Parts: sequence; structure tokens; C-alpha cells
Amino acid sequence: MHSLRTRRVGAFLVLSALAGLASCGSRERGRAGADIAERRESLAAPAAARSIHLDRAAYAERLRAMWIGECLANWTGLRTEGVRITRPFFTDDDWGKPLGRDGARIDFVFLDPWQADDDTDIEYVYLHLMTEARSVHLSPAQIRDGWRAHVNDFIWVSNRRARDLMERGVVPPETSDPARNPDALQIDAQLTTELFGALAPGMPDLALRIADLPIRTTARDHAAHAAQFHVLLFSLAATVDPDKPRREEIVRMVREARQYIPDTSKTADVIDFVLSAYLAANDKRDWESTRDAIARRYQDEALLHGFVYRGFTESAINLATGLLALLFGEGNFARTVQIGTLSGWDSDNGTATMGALVALIGGLPELRAAFPDERLSDRYRIYRTRPTLPDRLPDDPDAEDTFTDIARRMVVLVDLAVKEGGGEVTPTGWKIP
Repeated sequence: MHSLRTRRVGAFLVLSALAGLASCGSRERGRAGADIAERRESLAAPAAARSIHLDRAAYAERLRAMWIGECLANWTGLRTEGVRITRPFFTDDDWGKPLGRDGARIDFVFLDPWQADDDTDIEYVYLHLMTEARSVHLSPAQIRDGWRAHVNDFIWVSNRRARDLMERGVVPPETSDPARNPDALQIDAQLTTELFGALAPGMPDLALRIADLPIRTTARDHAAHAAQFHVLLFSLAATVDPDKPRREEIVRMVREARQYIPDTSKTADVIDFVLSAYLAANDKRDWESTRDAIARRYQDEALLHGFVYRGFTESAINLATGLLALLFGEGNFARTVQIGTLSGWDSDNGTATMGALVALIGGLPELRAAFPDERLSDRYRIYRTRPTLPDRLPDDPDAEDTFTDIARRMVVLVDLAVKEGGGEVTPTGWKIP
């Protein structure tokens, strides 16, 4: 790793490039119109039209990699969750040191079976509900009943508020009404809805439609836009050209997804700010300078730029660190997870999301190449957090499902999404317009 001194020398170049952006914030973004549905017309997609052919078996393996990658990134990021929310932040030099929660060593975490956490278990509930309903669209009542049956413990912030409202008879999207849910601008939706993008590969407009109500179960305004941005990235993962440099394709995906986000949104400001910093960085290893600039803009000097910092679980600053990891990780899974884990604030969430995205793009071969000496378990223990769901492995006392079977169930839903999107379903795959 390069030295801390070298990083700080490069910081001036990054911050100089950011100076123009730093003066553009005049108010808290994303307040025009409280209901995301009212903005649907503004989320226009200028993506170039082209046909995509996806092999069913190959995409199922990529979905399997997505879940394994998300769990690996989640549990690695948990080592530092909430540990550094103000200066001094972690740097690359801290990797491998016992500076994590309760003195844990900051390093990759491998489990067998993988344990459920809020980065994966609510998406798992949504998958269960859609599988039972045989539909990629969930109604307000289906979401309410599913949450009441299965989402009761291990929930915090806006998820907790929404769940309590459901017990009082409130259904989505009213569960994210700021008058009822004062945490609707927190991180919750952007770590529980990426699944819907993967179910609509190469169909970003459809991905937004099927994710709309689940997002608005817990989020409004720029927090909902952040969740939409993640959904779009997961849908666009299917458009990555393997013959082009991965870092260029990731930048293209970010730019394409950004075009759906209203320019008035704080989420748009975050995406533009981090992307500009990455593109301006002469040393792409120096992610810390951009992280420090994120802290200044959205935390230390938030009010000067027309923003409000709402604590370490808020949507905006964690969207920024997740995007930081994605861009500076440049498609390398291990590097993406390292940066996310060291980035600060609610570090497991953005790390899990972007780790899952990179794994979805690269598949199992790249995951295995990153960790050749590790066995990547296929087993999942959902009962750690959601013990009311079906046990699909009754003969296994330690796990209830496998990512292989989770991917199989997702592929069935992809069939439905492709048909709805006007594509063609064949025994071997999909042709997506």
C-alpha cells in the first residue's frame, strides 16, 4: 500500500477539482414533491436501445455470486460499522489491524453458513413473498402482511418505524410518510431493495416500477432516490460488456443510472460530487482524499452547502461512501470491499451493496480468483434474524437455504419480468429489448 504522506499530497488535486461542485449546493435537495410516484415522469431514461441476450444458467450463477458476495462484504463491513463516524477516519494503513468493533481485526470475514443480517434478510423476505405470489409486483397489503409475519427483530431506524406503523394498521407507502415516520431520510431502503434490479436485468425502467412500493415502504425524497440508484445499477449490471475495461463500464453504469435521478435531489448532488472526484483523481489508489471531502461537504460543512447531516445512518453520506467504494474499487471485488469497510459511518451497508453489485457483474469465477484459498459457502442461515420463514434444508441443523436455490427461485421471477418488459423467454435464456 502507498504511504499516508503520498495520499495527502494528492489530496489538493482532488479538492481543487471539487471546488466548482462545492459551491453549487444552495438548499437541502430532493424536497420538491414528497411522493416518489409523483416524480415518475421526471425519471426519464435516455439509455441507448439495444438487445441483450442472457444465458439462463450463467445468470443464475451470477445471482448466486451476488448473494455470496453480499454476505462476504456485509460481514467484513460489520467489523467497522459505526466505529469511525468523525475524524480520525480509517485509511488503507489500518487494514489488518485490531481496530474494529470490540477490537476485531479489520479483514475479510468468511462464514459457513453465512448468517442473515439486515443487508440480506429483508430482500430474502421480499423474494419469499414474490415467489409465493408468483409475481414481481407486491401490493401494499402483501408487504404489510409479509413484514408482520417475518420482519420483527433485528430492525432499526426507518425499518423499525415502518414496522411499528404496520402494527397500527398503516400500509405502504404511508409507512414512509414523514409525518408518521421521521426516519424516512435514513439509509434503510437503499440496503433492502437492490434485489429488484437483479430481477429486471437490462430493464431499468421495469426495475424501478417493481421496486417502487418496497422502496417507499421506508423511504422518501432523496433517500428513496438513493435506493432507486442502487436498483438501477443492479439492473444495468446485465449490460456490462466483458470486452471493455471494467472501470469504464462502471463509470458508464453510474452515469446512466444518474440520468434517472432528479437534478434537484440531494442524491444527484452526492453522485455528481463523488463521480467528479473519482474522475479528477490522478492517483486512483487515493480514495481517502475523496472520503475526507465527503465528510466536509455532507457532515462538517453541510449547512454551508444547504444540506442537513442526520447522523451516521443517514442516506446521503452512506450513499457517498458506497459509491466511493464502487468507483475507486474499479470492479475489483476485494478492493471494493476494503474501501467500503474502511470508509466510515454505517460501513457494512454500502460495502454489502457494492460488493454484491461487483459480484453480480463478475460472477463466481472472479470471486474465487479473489480468494483462492477460501471455500465460499453456499449455505445461508436466515433463521438468525427471520425464524418464521420456511426451512428449505430440514436435514441441515445450521442452515435453512442455499444460494443455489435462491438463484433458481430468482430466475423464475426473471422470466416474469422479461415477459412484462416485452422480451422473449427461451429454455436457455432471455432476449431483452
